[in-house]
Order: sequence, then C-alpha cells, then structure tokens
Amino acid sequence: AVTDRRYVVTMTTNQSSSAAASAPRLDGLQRHAGGCLCGAIRYEVELDLSQGGTRCNCSICTKLGAYGTNVKPAAFRLTAGQDARLIVGNSVGNRVFCAKCGIYCYGEGDLPDLGGAFVSINLNTLDGIDPYALPVMYWDGRHDNWQAGPRPTPWP
Repeated sequence: AVTDRRYVVTMTTNQSSSAAASAPRLDGLQRHAGGCLCGAIRYEVELDLSQGGTRCNCSICTKLGAYGTNVKPAAFRLTAGQDARLIVGNSVGNRVFCAKCGIYCYGEGDLPDLGGAFVSINLNTLDGIDPYALPVMYWDGRHDNWQAGPRPTPWP
C-alpha cells in the first residue's frame, strides 16, 4: 500500500484464475460498463473493442490523457450520475467530467465530419478493460493536421 495525506492505494499482484477466465472479450460488438473513479457517474456502451481507439496530441487531449472512440448516441446509456456531471463545452461538443472526483468520462457532440451526433467514450473509464491492450491510432491535433487522418504511430 502507498500512503500520503490524501490517498491510500492498495495494489494486488495475484489475480485468481477465475478472474482471468472472466476477463471481457475484446472482439465483436458488446455492451461494456464504465464510469468515473468514485462511481457517481456510470454508463453502458455498445462497442467493438478490437477496433481500439485514438489518441490526439493536442493540448487538451494530452493533458486529459484521453484515449477515446466515438459511438452513435443510441449505443450509449447513462445509468447513474445525471446530477454528478460537470459539463465543459465548445462549438463541437461537450466533455463530461465527474463533479466529485474530476474524471473525464465521455463527451457528446454533433459534427458533420464525424457523421453527425456522437458520444466520445474515454476508453480509460471502462470497467475491467486494460486500455494498453487495445489498438491505438494517433491524430495530430497539436498542428491542426486533421486532413492527414490518424496513423499507427505517434506524431513527432
């Protein structure tokens, strides 16, 4: 356990074989649960994790540590935390944070270039998923280089 004045973190290194056997599949369209750190915001989303997600090197995404994927609004359902949401928006959409623990959970927007209305899931907030095990593509938002599209390696 690591302790400071604010947090106590307990780390477990032995995972039971039943926990490993019940690990979620990463292929095919499936319903996944997710939420913030304190549990005030909870959601369900249908997505295919084998498609992975994207990271952007713009200042906002870099500071958030966001790793996301977009789904249509019909594939997303907020199950708890309507009143716990802190919404920060711009002309493209809103980012939804937990007002209690500060975690960035998802975003909502509408952009014709992305096919209209969308929900952008922060894959880091899915339950029981190791985001480092998922494929990732990289956008060069830092240089407003959207026309180049995503690529499999980070931008310089």
